[in-house]
Amino acid sequence: MGFSGISIWQLLIVLVIVLLVFGTKRLKNIGSDMGNAIKGFKGAMSDAGQEKKEETPPEQLEESKPESADTVTDNTVKSSEKEKV
Repeated sequence: MGFSGISIWQLLIVLVIVLLVFGTKRLKNIGSDMGNAIKGFKGAMSDAGQEKKEETPPEQLEESKPESADTVTDNTVKSSEKEKV
């Protein structure tokens, strides 16, 4: 007795029936498509993991905050005064 009550002979019979129904060429294509799908999934998972590692920590985000509104308006006032002169 093999895997949970299925013998080797039963597995061979099922394999022969599958080969007769689908043919070797179609089974080859199905196998390669499944392999490509698994590779794509693994690649997407590793890319997502790398993106998560590359995210900047919150401490660095606070240091690189954009200028406040007051500073921006002061700079625009200064530049408009330079244009008048």
